[in-house]
Amino acid sequence: MTRLILATRNAHKLTELRAVLSDSGLALELVGADAYPEVPDVRETGVTFAENALLKARTLANATGHPAVADDSGLCVDVLGGAPGIFSARWAGRHGDDEANLWLLLAQLSDIDAPHRTAHFACAAALALPNGTERVVEGRLRGTLRHEPAGEGGFGYDPILQPDGESRTCAELSAEKKNAISHRGQAFRALAPVVAELLG
Repeated sequence: MTRLILATRNAHKLTELRAVLSDSGLALELVGADAYPEVPDVRETGVTFAENALLKARTLANATGHPAVADDSGLCVDVLGGAPGIFSARWAGRHGDDEANLWLLLAQLSDIDAPHRTAHFACAAALALPNGTERVVEGRLRGTLRHEPAGEGGFGYDPILQPDGESRTCAELSAEKKNAISHRGQAFRALAPVVAELLG
């Protein structure tokens, strides 16, 4: 059985990828980066989601000798020229402070009316093999930013993005519904046939 490493220590992402790849019919042993504690976390020095995803996947593949998958994602606000983008997780200055990031963004958009609050979640998912073969796919979820957070589910900016065609925010959707339309779900589903082609 081929071991495939997901270059994250995020249990949520591991569960999501495991669910998507189980539909591919491949015999894969899927493990997270926690299985390799000696490999340090990768600094995301790229200037695009694709570059950061490839950096993480390539590092794990080279360090372990196994194929690796990584993703990078964020929120891109049209009126801000695509920001926060790759800085989404540290928009307020400290990495991973979801609440501070969300409230800073809402403050920055406080005088922007609904028609101009369009945005999208973007995700790049990368597969890197130890032999140097690499592939990147992308997914997007377009929507509009609410003026106030709503919903208890999800994380990050989920409470303020209302997907196109929905009356609820991402944080108000069920996990199943969100995964069906999400940027990460789209990217991982697009990556599944690539994994099947290269590892099948």
